[in-house]
Amino acid sequence: MTVQAVEVVPMTLRDLDEVIAIERLSFDMPWSVDSFRTELCLNRFAHYVLGRLAEEHRVVGYAGLWLVGDEGHITTLAVHPAHRRQGIGSFLLEYLLEKAAAKGVRKVFLEVRDTNWIARCLYEKFDFYNCGRKRKYYFDEDAVLMVKAF
Repeated sequence: MTVQAVEVVPMTLRDLDEVIAIERLSFDMPWSVDSFRTELCLNRFAHYVLGRLAEEHRVVGYAGLWLVGDEGHITTLAVHPAHRRQGIGSFLLEYLLEKAAAKGVRKVFLEVRDTNWIARCLYEKFDFYNCGRKRKYYFDEDAVLMVKAF
């Protein structure tokens, strides 16, 4: 599969079963359905998208971004394990960064597990750099705070 076979579409409440399935496969402490529902319905700063296989309409990844003033914050990014290492995560991240830049954002922040080297390498590929730590952010582990300036 090529990245071109993936389309980016807005996340909706109808997508939450597929999103939660990927969330549980991807994270030790997954977000709940209620967390996603709150983001989609109540957070006016939130923008969530899906990576969907164009021919099958199956969700293979998702990502979220908050846009507040001239700052952005990547809230989540995950790709189904069966579809990793195919450029989907990069594709979704690039989409969010283009959206942020188009809205006049000057900096985008994110947190990532200290030991998640695969994600950290992805973010560094997009010019994010380490700008701090959040102690015990994940309860069992520190987070690295990363930022990208436009």
